[in-house]
Amino acid sequence: MIVDKPRRPVFVEVFFNILGSIRQPLLVLDYDLNVVKANRHYYMKFVSQPAQTEGQSLFDLGNRSWDMPRLKELLAAVLLENAVINDFEVEQDFEFIGRRVMRLNASRILYRKSAVSQLILLSVEDVTDSELRKRNLEELVDKRTVECVAAQDEAEKRREAAEGALAEIQSLKEQLEAERAYLQEEIKLENNHERIVGQSDGLKYVLYKVEQIASSDTTVLILGETGTGKELVARAIHDLSLRKNRALVKVNCAALPANLIESELFGHEKGAFTGSHAKHIGRFEVANGGTFFLDEIGELPLELQGKLLRVLQDGEFERLGSTRTIKVDTRIVAATNRNLEEEVRKGRFREDLWYRLNIFPITMPPLRDRQDDIPLLVEFYVEKIAKRMGKRIEVIPAGVMNALQQYHWPGNIRELENVLERAVINSSGPKLRLADELKKPSRDLCSIPKTLAAVERDYIFQVLEQTKWKISGKNSAADILGLDRSTLRARMNKLNINMQKS
Repeated sequence: MIVDKPRRPVFVEVFFNILGSIRQPLLVLDYDLNVVKANRHYYMKFVSQPAQTEGQSLFDLGNRSWDMPRLKELLAAVLLENAVINDFEVEQDFEFIGRRVMRLNASRILYRKSAVSQLILLSVEDVTDSELRKRNLEELVDKRTVECVAAQDEAEKRREAAEGALAEIQSLKEQLEAERAYLQEEIKLENNHERIVGQSDGLKYVLYKVEQIASSDTTVLILGETGTGKELVARAIHDLSLRKNRALVKVNCAALPANLIESELFGHEKGAFTGSHAKHIGRFEVANGGTFFLDEIGELPLELQGKLLRVLQDGEFERLGSTRTIKVDTRIVAATNRNLEEEVRKGRFREDLWYRLNIFPITMPPLRDRQDDIPLLVEFYVEKIAKRMGKRIEVIPAGVMNALQQYHWPGNIRELENVLERAVINSSGPKLRLADELKKPSRDLCSIPKTLAAVERDYIFQVLEQTKWKISGKNSAADILGLDRSTLRARMNKLNINMQKS
């Protein structure tokens, strides 16, 4: 008995004939995802023949170019859940035609009720050229957008410079950058030399401590009399730190009225108080990423010390008139000529703030303890002042230098600079002539009562300097003071005398 070979239904044959007329690569897949039929445009596009395609697994075609895990998942969903694939985009290296971007669409076709009689029609659209044009266009748009934004920012800055003042600006970033530029220039004008002049042991010890602490973010407290150059030490710490490319922002707490200092430090919103017609960015925000130098910290009003403590502890605060918390990352360097421990005892300075500030103290020695530095300082300032005044001072008489070295300098380097400026003005030739008669003050004038602890501290410090900080042994500080080494160290600890050497 002869059994006829099963024939495909007529509509299937018609369907396969229609495939050939469609100008887009098409594949018909069976239930096992093997290729049943491919149209002429598929063979033309992928440089293939029917013998290499029909009956083969889709994922073996073109040296496994179609072997993509995600495509397998999507086609399985088409068969099992009657899902469809719409515009599934793949970027793949295909055999013979190279790397292309293809957009795939697929749906299920049933020609019998049996599950294994399901077919999948998979259409392939090459969108490489349009996709590349789209990507190039997006890149061009991004590039042009950046250029337009940069041009707009530059135009805004020029407009502000022409008006001679800062106006309301579009974003916080622009305002911060503008203020940083202003502050950096301001500091350079005030400190037009970049180094601290001197080579005395006391100054070398200060610079040693600066190098020790500069690279960290530790809070530094600079102690010393007025005019000793505490701000220069702060600048040296900043210039040696990892924040040197950002701004060193300073606020002198003694130079601002108590009712303005909070706004200057933390900023305010428009309408926060009478006369606040615009938003003001505080110095803490300007110093974000940089260093904040709080000069004369002992003058900070007690009611603001808690707000400063919060910045030190958590790096956050609110502007006046705002409830929004602002986070900042800034390194704090503070300076004072006051005895903060005494201020704490008198209730004028918060004890917890004192402990936060006193992590790494540096004491700037007064000029009277730096006699070796006076000739260097005199040469530096005389040259600087004479150049500014258009004069030439070539000779500094020995008598003048001796008088300068023997004077006690209660105003320290600031007073020295003023005396030398008057001397340059008073000198008509190349020889420096002092305009002031430098006399040692009488005991009654220069003798300021000190506590016993202060007298003891000064004496121990003087002996340590004299012995070059040798603690024990023959001719050491302990030997001269008649103390045991451990007793001397305990006294130094108590009096906050930091050791240079041990």
